[in-house]
Amino acid sequence: QRRVHGIIAGNNSATDFPTFHSLSVLRGVLLLSHMNPFVKSFISALRRPLAHANFLQPTRSPWRAGIRTIQTTSASVRLRRHHVRLIPWLAGAGLAAGFGSAVFLDAFEEAHVKPMEAPSAALAELKALLGDRLSVDEDERLMHGKDHHSYHAQTVPSAVVYPKSTEEVSAIVKVCNAYKLPLVPYGSGTSLEGHTTAPRGGITIDFTNMDQIKELHVKDMDVVVQPGIQWMNLNDKLAEHGLFFPMDPGPGASIGGMIGTNCSGTNAVHYGMMKQYVLNLTVVLPDGTVMKTANRARKSSAGYDLTRLFVGSEGTLGVVTEATLKLVPRPEQTAVAVCQFPSLHAAADSVIRITEKGIRLGAVELLDDVMIRAVNQFYGLKYQELPTLFFKFVGTEAQVQDAIKHVSMISDSHQRSQFQWAIEQTQRDKIWEARKGALWASMILKPNSSVWTTDVCVPISRLADAIDQTKSDIEQAGIIAPIVGHVGDGNFHVFILIDPTNPDDLARAKQVNSRMVERAISMEGTCTGEHGVGVGKKAYLPKELGPEAINFMRLLKRSIDPNNIMNPGKIFDL
Repeated sequence: QRRVHGIIAGNNSATDFPTFHSLSVLRGVLLLSHMNPFVKSFISALRRPLAHANFLQPTRSPWRAGIRTIQTTSASVRLRRHHVRLIPWLAGAGLAAGFGSAVFLDAFEEAHVKPMEAPSAALAELKALLGDRLSVDEDERLMHGKDHHSYHAQTVPSAVVYPKSTEEVSAIVKVCNAYKLPLVPYGSGTSLEGHTTAPRGGITIDFTNMDQIKELHVKDMDVVVQPGIQWMNLNDKLAEHGLFFPMDPGPGASIGGMIGTNCSGTNAVHYGMMKQYVLNLTVVLPDGTVMKTANRARKSSAGYDLTRLFVGSEGTLGVVTEATLKLVPRPEQTAVAVCQFPSLHAAADSVIRITEKGIRLGAVELLDDVMIRAVNQFYGLKYQELPTLFFKFVGTEAQVQDAIKHVSMISDSHQRSQFQWAIEQTQRDKIWEARKGALWASMILKPNSSVWTTDVCVPISRLADAIDQTKSDIEQAGIIAPIVGHVGDGNFHVFILIDPTNPDDLARAKQVNSRMVERAISMEGTCTGEHGVGVGKKAYLPKELGPEAINFMRLLKRSIDPNNIMNPGKIFDL
């Protein structure tokens, strides 16, 4: 069988539909499935009527690997006309909804870096170790050469490997170190700053097969997991025990990638960041040594904090193969609320006052006037086009009721509109829908566009100024870019909408992003609140931390990884 990635070109003389010569369209569609459950379910439905042609036969998990790999029994496939019509419809729907940024911006991004080819001897050793879990298939490598939702250039590894255990990872690393082959860890491909690209070539290590819960300690409220497990799947399995893992980045994110970027999400204002929930790690070092960073105790003063050294290191110091995570009880009650303000400053001042009072919040999210316009159009809502805060309250019934009362009073003193709140699940979902679906809704403002999602974080007292000035830059640049923010932390995201056929759009978007990042740093903030550095933000890191800090990081990197095989080219250059 021939494995292909894209639409298989049919024989024009033997079919009653046009031959598809480009692989890029379906590759875009396949990538869309990783971002949106609707598109994923649509592809699943599409798979059924085509089954008779053996057109879509998943070889691995349908969430990522299965959908990206297509098998056919011949080089040409006959399909009925009505089946084929679904393909361009889906591609168009995906682009209109803004899921195509990973596909269409390559031509406008930085120059491609020629990757290092893996020696045949190294591949032979890996083949002997892994068998068919070593892939040199071109399309497999292309899929791993780019974050699914990133605007950064595609850079392709020589091979992709799929280990099943820490021992296999150690053996893989030893081979790579012996041949000085770069090694790039890969979880779900949902990162945004080029973390999983392979600018130096080498080997990508995919953790699809390492996605299990190894141990669950209910009484201790911790869990030992492999890096490939996705946080949403983990929480599904924890639900029956009344526990959950509170980090909530983008859908599909895996624990390994979340550790690498020190992620957070909407829950961070209440629960904090990833580094606060990692008790210990099992790490394979660049020479293949397997090291455990700590035991399971909730606190320790024993030696260097090696666990935190690896959290946020983006795979540049070692490969995480197991993690012990701290869990929390599921809240007894949850409520949400929404209110609008005459200005960004009024909304931000309200949040500052709420925070100063120590009021218990599960989340507090800001949508600017442009984002509200989008959700109104997308969901048929009728909010005024004003800065809007969405609150989530968690805790006991008494705690939630008390928080609602005080937030209503404080926001009223900052000229809020009507304060709408709900505890019942259906009503909660209806209110929270606007925030939950903001990314998808934003694309309605510019049909056939792609989205570049970027973030910064500033001290909360500077948040309104940072957003106001960024909005001014957006207006002057003549682009459309709604803003959402985890405002309880001073963290906000800009969804920059880009015409994929217009290089000038990307140039203006880059200018807006650069000014936003430099402004955040000048306000004693950071170039990234939760996305990580990767390749996209590394130019700003010296401005934020200074040369002394960067040189110290380089010293650590050279000491631990003298051959520079661990995800080279990320965070900083050696």
